[in-house]
Amino acid sequence: MSPPPDATRPPDATTRQPDPMRPPQKRYTSRVRDEQARRTRRAIVTAAHELFLAQGYAATTIDGIAEAAQVSRRTVFDSVGGKAALLKLALDWAFVGDDEPVALIDRPAVKAIVAETDPRKALMLWVRTANEIAARIAPLGGVLTAAADVDQAAAELLATADHNRLVGATKFISYLASLNGGLPAGMTEQCAAELCWALTDGHLYRQLVAQHGWSTADFNRWLYNTLAAALLPA
Repeated sequence: MSPPPDATRPPDATTRQPDPMRPPQKRYTSRVRDEQARRTRRAIVTAAHELFLAQGYAATTIDGIAEAAQVSRRTVFDSVGGKAALLKLALDWAFVGDDEPVALIDRPAVKAIVAETDPRKALMLWVRTANEIAARIAPLGGVLTAAADVDQAAAELLATADHNRLVGATKFISYLASLNGGLPAGMTEQCAAELCWALTDGHLYRQLVAQHGWSTADFNRWLYNTLAAALLPA
């Protein structure tokens, strides 16, 4: 039988136990890799966003996006995808305001709306939030509308965006109707949601604010007064 190990001798590399206070190297490496991938994706989407606005969807190429982002063509496809995927991600980020993986419903602006029990204040908060979103996506919205005429994937993206806006308006109207003093008699939730959907189309925002110089405050006031007259009891 071999003698017992010398308790005073430190273990060699083959027997040394991992230090529980030291984070695993693999986990650290994974975080670094994930952050690098996120920075690369952000650079690519930002480049695509700027090129879509500067020269339009049809004229923007993957090679041009790769050059602007200082990555290879293959990296563009591997990180995000083709032009339609790039436009979708640019719109998604503009919609919520950043590239954080947090849904709009979990953000402070929406939480404030569903915490408000006064229907007029809730409507004002919703209008303000809708117009903040419109301000961010209006330029790309014009790109998407034009792209839908020449690209089937872009047309599908536009249809999905319109559907999602209607879903959002429907959820808000359902909440508004649940409040004391919500929808007036004779106004159905479907009609109210469709009215909100129509009036928060980015086209109106682009026309009145971007093209005709309305201030954001003027547009907010007009939209609130218009919707309040239709959706709230006198």
